[in-house]
Amino acid sequence: MSTTAIWKRPATPEAINERAAGTAIGHLGIEVVEVGPDFLRARMPVDERHVQPYGLLHGGVSVVLSETLGSMACYFTLPEGQHCVGLEVNANHIAGVRRGEVVTAECRPLHTGRSTQVWQTEIRRADGKLACVSRLTCAVLDGR
Repeated sequence: MSTTAIWKRPATPEAINERAAGTAIGHLGIEVVEVGPDFLRARMPVDERHVQPYGLLHGGVSVVLSETLGSMACYFTLPEGQHCVGLEVNANHIAGVRRGEVVTAECRPLHTGRSTQVWQTEIRRADGKLACVSRLTCAVLDGR
């Protein structure tokens, strides 16, 4: 496996988290904890902001976490003058996560093309069990 980073823009957890403050990302407590050579890793608490009425992590919140990481990752692979937008996101919910737990999410590329990118995020419970796997397809666009 190559250790060459795929990022074309500077990306640090501190800078990403600072920019996310005051947005839905910050409101949900999503915190990027690592920028690897070809992945982003984040953590998110599961509390009253994240659960459905039965006390389990809401599937839609898992999708927000996945789309957040995939969109960020796509953006950081692009040179100045390009940006990206999400086209499609899907998720398979595999195991429940109870209120009070913390999940971790790791996002990696499946495809980084000139006009589209596909990013996969795995969300895991504290015990390591896979809770959700999600894919985001982004369009790569020129200009702002």
